[in-house]
Amino acid sequence: MTASRPGEPPDEDLCRLAELHGVATSYSPSPDRTVTASAAALIRTLGALGVDAGTPEAVRTALAARRRELDERLLPPTVVCWGTAAPDALATLPAGTRLRIETEQGETRTATEQLPPGVHRLTATAPDGRTAHAHLVAAPARLPTPTGRSYGLLVQLYSLLSHRSWGMGDAGDLAELAAWAGRALGAGFVQVNPLHAAVPGPPTDPSPYRPSSRRFPDPVHLRVEDVPEFAYVEDRERVRALLERAGRLREAVLEKGALIDRDAVWEAKREALELLHEVPLGPGRHAAYCDYLAEQGQALEDHATWCALAEVHGSDWQRWPEGLRDPHSPETARARGELMDRVDFHCRLAWLTDAQLTAAQRVAREAGMPVGIVHDLAVGVHPGGADAWAQQEYFAAGMSVGAPPDAFNARGQDWGLPPWRPDRLAESGYAPYRRLLRALFRYAGALRIDHVMGLFRLWWVPQGHPPTEGTYVRYDAEAMLAILVLEASRAGAVVIGEDLGTVEPGVRQTLRSRGVLGTSVLWFERDWDGDGRPLPPESWRADCLATATTHDLPPTAARLSGEHVELRDRLGLLTRPLEQERAEAAADTGEWLEVLSRLGLLRGTGGGHCVSEEEAEIQAVHRFLLRTPARMVGVWLPDGVGDRRPQNLPGTWDQYPNWRLPIADAEGRVVTLEELAGSPRVRALVEVLRGGGVLRG
Repeated sequence: MTASRPGEPPDEDLCRLAELHGVATSYSPSPDRTVTASAAALIRTLGALGVDAGTPEAVRTALAARRRELDERLLPPTVVCWGTAAPDALATLPAGTRLRIETEQGETRTATEQLPPGVHRLTATAPDGRTAHAHLVAAPARLPTPTGRSYGLLVQLYSLLSHRSWGMGDAGDLAELAAWAGRALGAGFVQVNPLHAAVPGPPTDPSPYRPSSRRFPDPVHLRVEDVPEFAYVEDRERVRALLERAGRLREAVLEKGALIDRDAVWEAKREALELLHEVPLGPGRHAAYCDYLAEQGQALEDHATWCALAEVHGSDWQRWPEGLRDPHSPETARARGELMDRVDFHCRLAWLTDAQLTAAQRVAREAGMPVGIVHDLAVGVHPGGADAWAQQEYFAAGMSVGAPPDAFNARGQDWGLPPWRPDRLAESGYAPYRRLLRALFRYAGALRIDHVMGLFRLWWVPQGHPPTEGTYVRYDAEAMLAILVLEASRAGAVVIGEDLGTVEPGVRQTLRSRGVLGTSVLWFERDWDGDGRPLPPESWRADCLATATTHDLPPTAARLSGEHVELRDRLGLLTRPLEQERAEAAADTGEWLEVLSRLGLLRGTGGGHCVSEEEAEIQAVHRFLLRTPARMVGVWLPDGVGDRRPQNLPGTWDQYPNWRLPIADAEGRVVTLEELAGSPRVRALVEVLRGGGVLRG
């Protein structure tokens, strides 16, 4: 490394080298301010991309090599073809270059022939004899716009308990919710939190946004009794004992005020599933399981191997014996053989969970939902988990994803998630990304992409350094977006990008041009380019999912009352005096209530249900959402019963029970799925939506 000090500006050669590798040399936290990345940040980031920039001589050598590589390169590693348009990269080829395309389907095409959708192999041979190979992504020009308008329910699945749950919501509850919402309420979709496989504890990290694997679902969401082999377990005494144990876990949450205990739920389900694993599969079930194993291939075997090794050596692979840290080593192969029964167990669990989530989507569509279940794709994975172990070559060692300092967080953020290397992704034709999307679209009617701006760039933070010492690294957004559009179109699915917060210019327009919907939250929709007042409903964008709140924000009742400020004060999270925070929150809410009143939206509803002032205001908020042109309108399910508590309070760890709260009413009493279905308050809120003409398309 050079002797550059933190904060020291980079020289011109280092800046040029960084830019040629997609590493930003500055960023703009606001339109009127530009911050230059330090030399140390650029050097560390380039190092994570395999580029030595530790000395001035190394920088000059790497810069010359990169320029030579780009000058001599016929094609980039991945080329994109949108619809029938010719790829831009082909226009720069020397005259007389011959092109040959081998399609995914095994056919040979020329560049003038219409290509089927897929990721094909392109070979270019220049007149001087140079030959280049590239992955050619042929994607539809855009995803179809959802027909009509629809409304749906937003819920954290673990928080939704029924009288059949084992202490937290599961796939059976999801299917019941979808069937009820579709048939009885006319809802078009149900959106849930990421259901990715978690890093096992105890204690398990309860955040669904820091998973072990994004490709495979978490078996903690299984409804054990719905697995066909459950009926054939021979040890019925153990089955009865486990069901009683599940009942106690459920009762603790529903009746005794306990938090959701994911570890206790998983321990009980794991024991039950081990009993089921002893039951031989029937011929048809065995054939279906074999098909799943073949479809998922090496990725599933690696995931299950990690799970089996984690049971022996702990859940952080970086602390395992050295030979086991490499998924391709002889030691790992030997351990896999020794643990073959446990590997098969975890493969079986992935298959069972996939099947139940697929069944939930089928139930949703059969209930008349045009979209069905909206699944959530987290922005990254836990550094000690299965994906980080099995796909090491695709992750940037020593780096973490985060956010730069801005007006809301002067220190920046470090999310503790290793980023994908854009160069390795491009060289592989985005293979791990493609396989990830394909796996999720197996059971998703729509996919929400958390921090969708990550398709364009991510803030990389060197491990052991503050987020202020990071910088942005750019991805090939065209290729990332083309893969997303390709896989979503194959599945017939909708895509929703979570594009809240600071978004660089042009990103929202690019996403919209490809048919990706955005996310609009009422409290953030103001005329930021004008007077800063609430944005009139007719000025909202149409291509979005419009909501009143999210899992990271206060429920609507808490925001209307100002209770969210009091909560942050109790936890010591305020950075300004309490009275100042109260006044600002009250002014913000007051402006919105004035708008709702002026538009004539503050009124009660009929049907014999007595409406409180708070409930009338929550209904008015949703009437406002109906006035916007948004194609999808989402209702935070806890808002239907007046829940005051956020599911997650950013900035807290153990001070607040993030991701462990069941849905509760205004008094804090837990509300079951069965009670939600019979709640007059929920029905009244839904009637606002149905009466406003938001019907499933």
